[in-house]
Amino acid sequence: MVPPAVLIHLSIGSVYGWSVLNAPLSCELGAVMSSASDWTFGQLLPVMSTAFAMQGIMAAIFGTWQEKVGARINGSLGAFCFGGGFMIGGLGVAMHNLPLLYFGYGFMAGSGIGIAYVPPLAALIRWFPDRRGMATGMAIMGFGGAAMVATPILEALLTKYSQPPTCLGAVDTLNLITKDGSRFADVDGKLMEVVVPSAGDIKNSQFPDLAANSAYIVGTGKTGVAETLGIMGAAYFANMLTCAWAIRTPPDGWKPEGYEPPAGDTSNVTGLTANEALKTPQFWCLWGTFACVSTTGMGVISIAKTMMSDIFAGALPLVVTGAFASTYVVMISAFNLGGRIFWASISDKIGRQTTFTVFTALGIPFFLVIPSTVGWVTETASMAPLVTFYASTMLIFSFFGGTYSTLPAYEADIFGAKYVGSIHGRMLTASSVAALAGPVALSQLRASSESNAIYALADKIDPAAFSNAFGAPKSELDALVESKSATIKSLLELCPEGTSDPTPYLYDSTMYTMAGLMGVAALLNRAVKPLK
Repeated sequence: MVPPAVLIHLSIGSVYGWSVLNAPLSCELGAVMSSASDWTFGQLLPVMSTAFAMQGIMAAIFGTWQEKVGARINGSLGAFCFGGGFMIGGLGVAMHNLPLLYFGYGFMAGSGIGIAYVPPLAALIRWFPDRRGMATGMAIMGFGGAAMVATPILEALLTKYSQPPTCLGAVDTLNLITKDGSRFADVDGKLMEVVVPSAGDIKNSQFPDLAANSAYIVGTGKTGVAETLGIMGAAYFANMLTCAWAIRTPPDGWKPEGYEPPAGDTSNVTGLTANEALKTPQFWCLWGTFACVSTTGMGVISIAKTMMSDIFAGALPLVVTGAFASTYVVMISAFNLGGRIFWASISDKIGRQTTFTVFTALGIPFFLVIPSTVGWVTETASMAPLVTFYASTMLIFSFFGGTYSTLPAYEADIFGAKYVGSIHGRMLTASSVAALAGPVALSQLRASSESNAIYALADKIDPAAFSNAFGAPKSELDALVESKSATIKSLLELCPEGTSDPTPYLYDSTMYTMAGLMGVAALLNRAVKPLK
């Protein structure tokens, strides 16, 4: 029963690879950089949030129904929703229709996650009454490791189906006009919207061999996201549907050969119903702990690749390349996966509450050390800050994965295993809150820091140089920022020599916020007491 459970989770957990799609989606029309009509990070990050929010909502709604109809019907319905959601999301990208992307990738695929997530866990908990932590860890390791498998496939498909935009030529050979912050080229009396990427924009794009400071026609290239989502959706549908029909649950009273439950332990065959569990303080303390820990992980995962590039690419350009940042996402998935099986198995030995104490208590210093690595690498350009950052975040993600895999066993210990499927469905509403709060909080904190940095850089630029570069005076900076013509990278090229790049510091406030949430989680976890 383990392989089909893992393979189902390997499909639905691929949403953790969303950060790979952030950059290409944010320049779907401009291709080499964002155009005025392209989606912003603030608009894109909630797509992943919506998917994980729907996971918790649908798991809670369908929890009791899932126990009645079994894993096969749930898995089949989940396959239709998840695979179909990917394909509809791809159509939304092709049509540049953001609501359709939200409906497909967010609402439908997220519903598929919620429907297909719990039944394999509930089945394995019953198959392994003597090793509940290990059992849930084996299934959920597929969920945590999905991005490790999906990321290289996503990268390969994006490369295969991407297409560079049409170049009109170098800017000094063209008649460029700035209107409402957007750039246009006058070609034989016809205005054509263009983007003018800097060398930094080109380096971070899918087309690093194109020429910088040239004009590229908006809408003539493509990033390959639409085709990628369509192909992945079809593959996930086929995999999930096959695995759904392989799942079984043990008959009532089944137990492993030679296993005898401890005296008085009837938790594998009895327990509180979901409605009864909701009336206990233990449920809400555990819910709050889970919400805080998962908020920190969701926020960082949603923008992991971009964060790695922003913090270290400038100081270590030969090391932190686009390929390195993609590998970082793969390693996040690996530690997420490893943490799920390792910590869940360890919890069988040291207890669930002690395991959660390790997550929350150690998570605080690991988040706090990250901002110090930014100043460190900026001043020294050494590898030590990168190693420190890498190690800290990998441990954080192992804790994040361990939280998800240990939680069902924690619930079974407290409330009994009989109705743990529906109880866990209610508990996953905490993940829904985290999915909304984490990425949205991170994007808002980052956007605020980025805005402050842009205006600080603009103050250092000579007005004549600014006007010559953007075709508009400084008084129109708001419009230039809104249309994405003025960015940190483009402004840095106009600043006096020696001006430091503020990009690496955009995440400091986020890390301090995450450390605070881990502190709250530590207190709530210690408040969980055994039921009388």
